[in-house]
Amino acid sequence: MRFPWISTLGKDPQHRRNRLNGVSYQEDALTTFNGWQYAIYYSALGNNGNASEQEPLYIHLARRPLTQQTWDDILVFDDYPQTTDDGHNTAQMGICHGDGTIHLSYDHHCDVLRYRYSVPGLALHPEEHKWTASLFTATLHALPGLSPGLDTFHDVSYPRFLSVGNDLLFTHRLGRAGLGSDVLYKYSSSTGEYTFTGQHLTGIKNNPYINGFDYRNGRLHLTWTYRGFVWYEGWDDPLDIKHKAQAGPNGAENNHDICYAYSDDLGRTWKNGKGSVVADLEKGSSVRPDSEGIVAFSIPKDSGLTNQESQAVDRDGGVHVLNRDKMNGDLRWKHYYRSPEGGQWSSNIIPGFEEASVGKRGSIAIGQDNSLYFALPDNGRKTLKILKATHSSGYKAFDQGFEFAGCDAEPLIDKARLEQNGDLTVLTTSTIEGAPGQVERNVVVIYVKAW
Repeated sequence: MRFPWISTLGKDPQHRRNRLNGVSYQEDALTTFNGWQYAIYYSALGNNGNASEQEPLYIHLARRPLTQQTWDDILVFDDYPQTTDDGHNTAQMGICHGDGTIHLSYDHHCDVLRYRYSVPGLALHPEEHKWTASLFTATLHALPGLSPGLDTFHDVSYPRFLSVGNDLLFTHRLGRAGLGSDVLYKYSSSTGEYTFTGQHLTGIKNNPYINGFDYRNGRLHLTWTYRGFVWYEGWDDPLDIKHKAQAGPNGAENNHDICYAYSDDLGRTWKNGKGSVVADLEKGSSVRPDSEGIVAFSIPKDSGLTNQESQAVDRDGGVHVLNRDKMNGDLRWKHYYRSPEGGQWSSNIIPGFEEASVGKRGSIAIGQDNSLYFALPDNGRKTLKILKATHSSGYKAFDQGFEFAGCDAEPLIDKARLEQNGDLTVLTTSTIEGAPGQVERNVVVIYVKAW
């Protein structure tokens, strides 16, 4: 057993019904670039007394050099109070490697775009900048270089960033659960502006939920699950907000299939697993539910398949998906794998978890030796387990590295740090029992050296 050390970022809100810190689709909430690690989370102002029960919440952005265990630099965007008790309204960040800008997007569930970004050079020369909120713009409702009137800025959910060479991609859902599509933009480090790539995933009486978004060796990989639409009273009323409920009228029982597509031109053209073009955005087409050859695993509704779990791509181009289904009987976590040779898909049950353990979603990432690491919350034991599937075994041999008690959230692995430095760091929340009747819950980062 390998024991981690733990660093605390701040207090996690406990009075809200829905969680905002440690949610699987925060890509990224914890990331490393140029020798520094960055973390984004919500907390009330101040970290003393009953700060975990105060309103409103504010975005906190922390940084530290990799040589340091503590988080001494934490800035707060106190110009934007977050008040909506909705677990979809998470905060995430991206770093553009070319110009060193840090980008944030936050507080959406079918809402107007909320976005801000930093001065150039901040992440390239962090020691030259005092860590203050004045380094960032105010909250913007349009991406730099694009018109605020663009239709895609008015119904935003699940924003994600992805570094691609010197530039940055930004994607989000447009629409609602069961009736939505995904759109894509590209930020240029040379111009400091975005261009709109297009609508790459189009839902038809359903919506796609992506497991992840990875860029490896010039190729963009995307896997997703569809959620079918179920009619409900008021679905076509523009003022209706039933779809903004935590589960909503169209819940996870309607999820089906695991799909895959890739792009070799940063999302303008998409191909299925056999290499056939299924969408050319410049010609007005999009990946649709009926696009040929996109289904990797045909999984029917009500099979336990969840939305937005996790994805990783190894150094050889193998695609890894973490999700779960009950196709073999009981609900089990599974590792779905597309081999780089021939593009064959396979799936394996992840050992060590009973059906009662498979609750919160997990996270996967690639290590320096091309092995696959899993951060999985054991719902039955209320612990966080870290496992490794070795590359040499074809990702079929699993080794448990450590188990962390008191984990309350869906763990988020810093993929960049693990692959570059061999350090496995995970953002989660930790509950500590204090005096009788007193419980403290913190946003923490746990560390263990990859093995």
